[in-house]
Amino acid sequence: MAVKVIVELKAQPGRRDELRSFIEQLAARDRPSDYHGSTYYESLDDPDLLIDIADWESPEARTSHMAKAMAAGAYGPVLQLLAAPFRATVIRQLS
Repeated sequence: MAVKVIVELKAQPGRRDELRSFIEQLAARDRPSDYHGSTYYESLDDPDLLIDIADWESPEARTSHMAKAMAAGAYGPVLQLLAAPFRATVIRQLS
């Protein structure tokens, strides 16, 4: 079951573009076959908020990949660029 994941990332002031660049580099280096890419959005109300809408083959594929990446410390630098904890919402289209 294909899903989308909406991830809200609040960057430290003025560092949103740096955060996006780092996330894109990570995705390019370690792109699992069950990940179908992301589209990035900016908030018109908050210049430091980055919205990542990612397409995954299944919630399990995303969970497995994220667990491995976190255990390997791949997202450590991303977390250092955040001003607040990120928020992720996994959604699927209603049939």
